[in-house]
Amino acid sequence: MQTGPGSQVLDQLKAGVRRFRAEVYPAQEAMYQRAAAEAQRPHTLFIACADSRVNPIEITQTGPGEVFVTRNIGNMVPAYGEMLGGVSAVIEFAVQSLKVQHVVVCGHSDCGAMKALLHPESVKAMPTVTSWLTNAKAALTVAETLHQKREWQRDLLQVLTEENVLLQLQHLKTHPSVAGAMAMGELSVSGWIYDIGKGTVSVAEDGQRTFLPIEPALR
Repeated sequence: MQTGPGSQVLDQLKAGVRRFRAEVYPAQEAMYQRAAAEAQRPHTLFIACADSRVNPIEITQTGPGEVFVTRNIGNMVPAYGEMLGGVSAVIEFAVQSLKVQHVVVCGHSDCGAMKALLHPESVKAMPTVTSWLTNAKAALTVAETLHQKREWQRDLLQVLTEENVLLQLQHLKTHPSVAGAMAMGELSVSGWIYDIGKGTVSVAEDGQRTFLPIEPALR
């Protein structure tokens, strides 16, 4: 029997499963059974930060089988060939096998990875994290330049968060599967910024550098 803080957390997770089984699943049993019986056909690949405050399914209000999700520190996409691994494999599988029609790269407010880029000393004892953050170094240079020249009235962290999303979209397009699907008109991409505290999302569609808020639906 496990003891200590870890066991308490496990008990909390088990309690959540019990609530799911008792309250959530029965009300949507048909949907879950249909999802299990049919092959997944997600329409979107959602590349998000691993931050525990960001929930792509909740934000988009989608159900089982609709969104294929991959998460990592800083919602980064290494350029093709530089760090082939989990992110690259997810992209290739989602585009070539699952035939997703859209890819979202979603950054968010108060991102720890962006803070680490601004204060690299905070992760000096984490060599793997330090290496991973090189995928956003160009975004840091752009953000600092913009902040000094014409974005001084905005918070540098906010500018960096946006520039990082735009950079990762560029990296995304270096992946052969993405480039091919976009050339055939079968795939589109967009960059998102999710504000945790406000619950708002701003979107930069492909080719745009400005993030425009998704306005509330008219009642």
